[in-house]
Amino acid sequence: MSADLPPPDQAPGAPHPRETQRLIGQAQAEAAFLAAYTSDRLHHGWLLTGPRGVGKATLAWRIARFLLATPPAAGDGLFGAPPPPATLDVDPGHPVARRIAAGAEPGLARVTRSVNEKTGRMRDEIVVDDIRALGRFFGLSAADGGRRVVIVDAADEMNPSAANALLKMLEEPPARATLLLVSHQPARLLPTIRSRCRTLRLDPLGPDDLGAALAQTGAELPADTEALAALSAGSVGTALRLLSLDGLALYAELVALLGSLPRLDRPRALKLAEAAAQRGGAERFELLLSLVETALARLARTGATGHPPAPEAARGEAQVLARLAADPAAGRAWAATAATVSGRVRHGQAVNLDPAALVLDTVFKIQQTAAG
Repeated sequence: MSADLPPPDQAPGAPHPRETQRLIGQAQAEAAFLAAYTSDRLHHGWLLTGPRGVGKATLAWRIARFLLATPPAAGDGLFGAPPPPATLDVDPGHPVARRIAAGAEPGLARVTRSVNEKTGRMRDEIVVDDIRALGRFFGLSAADGGRRVVIVDAADEMNPSAANALLKMLEEPPARATLLLVSHQPARLLPTIRSRCRTLRLDPLGPDDLGAALAQTGAELPADTEALAALSAGSVGTALRLLSLDGLALYAELVALLGSLPRLDRPRALKLAEAAAQRGGAERFELLLSLVETALARLARTGATGHPPAPEAARGEAQVLARLAADPAAGRAWAATAATVSGRVRHGQAVNLDPAALVLDTVFKIQQTAAG
């Protein structure tokens, strides 16, 4: 992989999952895997699912270290069998851990989107050659009879040919091989792939666990970690993106704009649109669009449930949501608006509509809904 291109399996602003020794907030998933291992029911295929940024890749690398560093259980012998492992932790000084950290562990293969040699750019999908390379990996490493581990991140990104090639490996797995499939959207996978894997579901992180996970990355935490947890939906990757792009302040501005409805604060709307159109602001523009979707979803939820989601994602948000989505009918209207806005945004981006115009079009549609 080119040194100029960021690894496709590393979140911006976060260390690579192989470098994260501790997994926070996912004890249940770890315990489920460990129970399968210690009861000699280790499946050859594992599907690690859940939202982006909750620790799926970190768990995959923890499992890989554990499997490659833990010797097979011996017989009872003279002094009895050793106690089964109680944790997936591996000493960072262990030879396997050091080799994995250096990217030099022969028993581990990592499959991600690769660089197209013709264009020099990262592919948008995992292609069949990326999967076929595993055949060489298993062939070259089978001689010593050791355990082999493969991490596919993200399995959702396989094209049909790659998915079918991986399916053949799951149907006829090499001896002592474990395949770990990281999946953000398992519904995109072939049903036959899902059926041949055991699923480990990872949940969004609560405010305390999210704060601890962010601290582990070295990120500077905001004063309001509850608002960050609400906006990021418990995803470390999303939280890092919000922090790097000042997303909490951007959402607070959006809530203030919603608070002016149905009489739209036009100067505030124009300011928001102009900020989206600034040169070099593509990432911030994308973040704004995602925050609009979040606000609309929270409005729809408020109307459906009769109360705003907790905790607040910005000061005064609960009052704004309660006023604009006072009943189930309003909630349904906001849900319909969310679908319409999403379609308009996708179309506007496809035809390269000016970002400022796209933001204003979205704001005016929201105003129409607020006006009833």
